[in-house]
Amino acid sequence: MSTKKTRKQYTPEFKAEAAKLVLEQGLSRAQAARDLGVAESVLGRWVQVAERDQQPGALTVEERAELKQLRKQVKVLRTEREILKKAAAFFAKESL
Repeated sequence: MSTKKTRKQYTPEFKAEAAKLVLEQGLSRAQAARDLGVAESVLGRWVQVAERDQQPGALTVEERAELKQLRKQVKVLRTEREILKKAAAFFAKESL
């Protein structure tokens, strides 16, 4: 029997609201973490992300997630294009 622990997943909205407790409402990280039932280090990372998002010109969490997804798609499309190029070259050779 496996005793592998699974991590609890939090929505981006939950993380943003948790960070607001510290940044906008003035709660300490320790108090906010206790109130929410999360580790202080986890909340600290969320606060850092929220602070970074507040900087002028910074990408939001949603924008970073979209950028990551788009980069994955580009990688897949480039791979597919290379396969098609090789296939076209192969069949062009075969038809001669």
